[in-house]
Amino acid sequence: MNNPYEVLGISPNATDEEVKHAYRELAKKYHPDNYADNPLSDLAEQKMKEINAAYDEICESRKNGQQSSSYSSSGYTSTSFPDVRKLIMEGRLDDAAELLNGVSDDRRNAEWYFLMGMVYSRRGWSDQAFNYFQRAHNMDPDNAEYSAMLNNMNNRRTNFNPGYNTAGNGSDCSCCDICAAVYCTNCLCNCARGC
Repeated sequence: MNNPYEVLGISPNATDEEVKHAYRELAKKYHPDNYADNPLSDLAEQKMKEINAAYDEICESRKNGQQSSSYSSSGYTSTSFPDVRKLIMEGRLDDAAELLNGVSDDRRNAEWYFLMGMVYSRRGWSDQAFNYFQRAHNMDPDNAEYSAMLNNMNNRRTNFNPGYNTAGNGSDCSCCDICAAVYCTNCLCNCARGC
């Protein structure tokens, strides 16, 4: 069987929630009901079996306490920074970033950029994470781990619609913009009352 993380398009360092999200998205896309009376139904059914098997394998290995690094023996991932990977897995992002920032420029290889991308991704800073993943992939395009994570980020960026336009006036105003405006207005009103 293919590497299960590669099948789901995620990194072995993905959180359990990221694994579930990737599985659900692929299951929605390839569910056989979507291909009823379609010549691609057999292909979709096969893909769905592969997705289910990958998800089951990941869940089983995590339940048994196996590390995602078990795929390194197949060449999926090797590491020059095992301590950083461990810190990221433990959620100790500040410590991981500190170690990475201590690496001299001449030692910042593709894995360094990938791991820095993981730190930013876990913090929820998608744009910065994407840039680091893209740099890692450009430096080592044959690395399946980097490719999977870059594809995952590309899918997130494509499927995310930041514009939430309630006015219908063509503005690109998001929910965050609206909340910020309300907050600023409230601050101005409070300041005006106090002056």
